[in-house]
Amino acid sequence: MQIAPGTNFLGMPVSGYITEDSTRVEQKPLEELAPLFQALLDDPTIVEFGWTQYTPYFNDGDTCEFSVHGLWVKTTAEAEGAVDEYGDEYEVWDLEVDYHPSLGKVEGHWEGEWPYRVFVKDSYEGPDEDRYNRCHDLDRALQSGEFETELLNNFGDHAQITVRKNGIEVDSYSHD
Repeated sequence: MQIAPGTNFLGMPVSGYITEDSTRVEQKPLEELAPLFQALLDDPTIVEFGWTQYTPYFNDGDTCEFSVHGLWVKTTAEAEGAVDEYGDEYEVWDLEVDYHPSLGKVEGHWEGEWPYRVFVKDSYEGPDEDRYNRCHDLDRALQSGEFETELLNNFGDHAQITVRKNGIEVDSYSHD
C-alpha cells in the first residue's frame, strides 16, 4: 500500500510503500523513542541511518515473528568516500553500529552464566564516545521489541528504512 501523502513519523515526512499487518499489543509509545531518534538527527556528523524490519519466512518450526534488525549509521567519514580494507565503498551492512568503521569500538568481556550473562565495558577507542553511545542507545531501543507495533504500523513488514535529516524513505526488503 502506498503511504498516504502528508504521512509523517516523529514530524518527518515519510514516502514509499508499506505492508500492513499487525497483531501485536500496544507497547511503548513513540514519544519514548523520539529523543533517541532526534539525538542522531541532531548530530552533524551523521548523514543518514536506518534498519531493516521483517517477519522471517521460516524459523525451523518456531513461530515466525516480526522484528527489527541491525541499525546502521553513515557518518560524514563514509559519505566522503572512505573505503573498506578491500578498497570498496561501504554498504549499509558494513555500517551496523556493532562493527562500525568510524564510530569506534568498545573493548569488554562477558560475565555471568547464560541466560544472565552481561557485557561489561572495559574501554572505548574512537573519536567520540558520546556519539557511539547515542547510536547504541537507539540500536538497543529499536531491537528491544518495545516499539515493534509502532514500527510495523508506520513502516510495514519486509521493509528497509532510511532516515535522513529531511525525511524517511521506506523500501521493500527481500531476505532469505
